[in-house]
Order: sequence, then structure tokens, then C-alpha cells
Amino acid sequence: MLSHGTVVENRDGLLTRIVDRGGVVHAELAWRDRRLERLVVGDAIVDGAIVAHPLLGDAHRAGDTAMTALDWARPTQIPTVAEPARLPPGTGAMILNVIAMLAERAGVAVLRYAGPYPTPALWRALARSFRSAATEEEFTRDVMDRALHVARDEIAIDFAPSPFERVAIARGFVELRERFERAVLDGVSYEPGGSPARLTPALAAPKDEASAARPWAAEVWFGDRRYAHVATFAPDGGVVDGPHPIPACASAVIGREFPSELRDAIADLVADAVAPPLAAAARARVAATPILWADLGARAARRDDECFAIHAAIWEHVSPHGLARVALALAEALSPIVAATVVADAAW
Repeated sequence: MLSHGTVVENRDGLLTRIVDRGGVVHAELAWRDRRLERLVVGDAIVDGAIVAHPLLGDAHRAGDTAMTALDWARPTQIPTVAEPARLPPGTGAMILNVIAMLAERAGVAVLRYAGPYPTPALWRALARSFRSAATEEEFTRDVMDRALHVARDEIAIDFAPSPFERVAIARGFVELRERFERAVLDGVSYEPGGSPARLTPALAAPKDEASAARPWAAEVWFGDRRYAHVATFAPDGGVVDGPHPIPACASAVIGREFPSELRDAIADLVADAVAPPLAAAARARVAATPILWADLGARAARRDDECFAIHAAIWEHVSPHGLARVALALAEALSPIVAATVVADAAW
């Protein structure tokens, strides 16, 4: 049993099941001759058989997409997923966590990524199951060039396995390592420092009390104002109250499109906010794409088929501080969405 009650089942020295303290199965692995036959994570199935993939070379089928082939009994590389968006929500991160757990159990000190998509999104996913002395900027430095050339060589950045424990809760799950690190409710991720969805200390704690012993609140913030309190969690990830529904936004700007002059100004700010290799493409993408105000619940921004949508609460909560602050908030909201869009465009 692990620190937070997770049961890890084994057979012949190989991991076969990961079950949380509530009895929910988060991963099942089948082996033959110490080779993976099948990994089941939620609604995703990774087939251990090796197939030829036109971009990845040796690969495994993973749901409706593919991922680079691994030695699952002793993984030493972080795989590339050809089309991460085609994995069921939440399963990509859990597959990475299983890999981290297998590597840790096999005594593998560090793994490296050897693929064409060292994106900011991948960096954030890896930070949940691995630790690295590098920075996001270093990891993503050559992302456009690697995507365009479908690079498969290793990036010289070490990732030490540090898997989380996932515990299922009503409408989502929580992730714990040394402390409570993350909650996902209705598909929205809440973590310390997040925006607009974030985890904040729920109660004032004595200065000598470790952060691991504090209760946490899942909240939605726009600017310096709290928009919604969603749930409160005990230090072990148990739900104290909630989840509560996100209130509807009644702003008069909902549905309005940004004028082209404002869109051009935001494009420059987004270019400054994304990784430098993405800057030019990000600027062009924002300048050419309609942007609309919308009610997005706990999300700041979203990409729709033909436009980008921005939460109208940003206008309501930030505009009293001036239009310059609004522009910066818009760039912050759009940057991760635009970066993912630009990388996807390059991949195709």
C-alpha cells in the first residue's frame, strides 16, 4: 500500500493493477513473457504489440491513436502520442503516471523524451509524474523544428520518476504525492497557481503548520476577484464540501466579437507569452482568428471550430483596473490554447 492508501498489485514482480483507497481501479496491466500485452486506463487501451507507424516508427496502438513503443518492464524513454486529443480525457496523464511507476519500480533513475512534440502541454503533464531540474522554456525550445521534421532523437533533459496517487471522487479525481497537488472536477483542473481554476489554502493555518496538513479549496478567480467557490478538500484529498455548480455569467458582452484592432494588439501579447519558437505562428493565428466573449464556466478560454472564445468574466472582473490589464489577462488566457493550436497545425 502506498502513502495515500493506493494498492499496487503485482504478479511475478510485474505491476498488474493500481487500485485507489476507495476501491476504484485506475490501471490494469497484462503481461506475457515479461512483455506488456495490454494496458487499460479508464476508457483507453494500449496494445502491447508493436506495429509500424508512418510517423513514429515502432509503435503501440493506444485507443484511437498510437504511441511510440516502450520496454514496459523497464521504460527508459517518455513516449510520443501521435494525436493526444484522440485519447479519452484524463487517460494520457494516467498512462504517463503508469510509466513513471514502472520506471521507479525497475530502478530507472531518469527518462528522456525522444519525439517531435516537446510542447508546453506535454511539459505540464510530465511535471505531474516526474521531476526535472530543467525549465519549460528549455524543454520546448525546438518544438516547431522538431514537429516539422518529426524528430525522434532524445532531448537531453532528464525526468526522474515521481508518480502520483489518483483517488476518485464525485465528478472527478484528486492527485497526491507528498501533499495534495491537484483536483479535477467536471474535466477542469484545479492546482496551486492555476488560472482561472486554482487550489488555494481553505483556512488560515499556523505559520509552523506544514502545507501538506492544510485543507484546500477549489476556486475560480478572474483578476483579483473570486468568481466561484467549487469545493473544499481535506489534506488527504477527501471532499469536505461541494462540488458546487459554477454560476452563470450574465455579462452584456457575451456573444460580441473583438474588433480587429484589439485582436492585433492581443496577438502581439500572445506572441510574447508563448515559447519563442511559437511566437511568429501564434501572432499570425490570433490575428487571423475571430475572438468572441462567452460564458465558459471554469475555463478562461476555448478554441471552437472557427474562433477563440474568452470568458466574459475577465471583462467584468478586470476592466475596472484598466484596458491594459484586460489585454494582459486576455493574452494569459489565450496563450496555452494558441500554443496547442500552433503545434497541432505544424504537426499536420
